[in-house]
Amino acid sequence: MSAVPKPQRDRPGKRKTNLLHANRITEVDWKDVDLLRKFISDRGKIRARRVTGLTPQQQKQVATAIKNAREMALLPYPNAGR
Repeated sequence: MSAVPKPQRDRPGKRKTNLLHANRITEVDWKDVDLLRKFISDRGKIRARRVTGLTPQQQKQVATAIKNAREMALLPYPNAGR
């Protein structure tokens, strides 16, 4: 049996722009709800790093800020989707 080569993609993946770097934001604040909403899906889930284009440190800051904002009832928790 010969190995079948994988089909090549039509185009290379476009690198997502880092929203925090573009706006020159160094520290993410849990009170900045407008910024945090950009990192949450319509179902209330935190978007993945490959979607947001953030560095690992920034993604951790955003996730912690979102969790703090949820505790303070500024952002929704993800719903079960039933």
